[in-house]
Amino acid sequence: MSDPVTRVVTSSMIGMTMPDAARWSERVVVVLGQNPGPFTGPGTNTYVIGTGRRRLLLDTGQGIEGYDDILTRALEELCDGAKLERIVLTHAHPDHIGGVERVRARHGELPLWKMPLAGSDRGHDVVAIGDGDVVEVEGATLEAVWTPGHARDHLCFRLREEDVLLSGDQVLGAGTTVIPPDGDLGDYLESLERLRALGSRRIFPAHGPVVEDPRARIDEYLAHRALRDVQILEALGAGLTQTADMVRRIYVDIPEFLHRAAGVSVEAHLRRFEKQGRVRRDGDAWSLR
Repeated sequence: MSDPVTRVVTSSMIGMTMPDAARWSERVVVVLGQNPGPFTGPGTNTYVIGTGRRRLLLDTGQGIEGYDDILTRALEELCDGAKLERIVLTHAHPDHIGGVERVRARHGELPLWKMPLAGSDRGHDVVAIGDGDVVEVEGATLEAVWTPGHARDHLCFRLREEDVLLSGDQVLGAGTTVIPPDGDLGDYLESLERLRALGSRRIFPAHGPVVEDPRARIDEYLAHRALRDVQILEALGAGLTQTADMVRRIYVDIPEFLHRAAGVSVEAHLRRFEKQGRVRRDGDAWSLR
């Protein structure tokens, strides 16, 4: 008898390293945010996009000292000395918006384009963009795709000229996306289906390497979440009521320092079940209805 399947997504960003800066396509240079960690892998990928003398920066990292020098060097050495004309954000989580102040201190008071989210934009004035809006810079056209779930203000961007999807935290280069307490797993799954229908040629994620087969990766993500649904319901059926106990039962193949992140994912599934009327919560205890 074969062993039961414990996970669908087997790739991981544990121990992964990436170069500080690299050219990923004719129009895209990636610059690493210098913020490695359990939730960020090797760090946040930020992207210099365009082909002309003025380019845009997609995401800004967390505001880590040293990123500024790497970004400046990438503009000089990989972008022919181009300057930045604006900042565009996928969403307002700290490792994406946190570097805005440092980037502006080095490159000027660049306008900030994103989907507004009250209370999350760090007091910045933003140029509002939403689903279907187009952001243009010389040599590149980005079409915004609203993908709520990981965050309510989450936008992916389709680079039309290359049929590349800049996926933010919706799809990662390895491992899976965590759905935080202010996210919604149901919305996230619907957003995955929407991206699957786009049929992009490649994905440039906010964490990890290029995804060369987007449809296969998205199918893997959907199957992964379906398996976690089954595992969590089985854990509840076995009488487990605490998230930490469910994590120890389900995540038998990850180191303990990642259990906190795993617990966040388990609770995202539980909140979805609660919304569907399949489970009930009493304080920090969960049970089947």
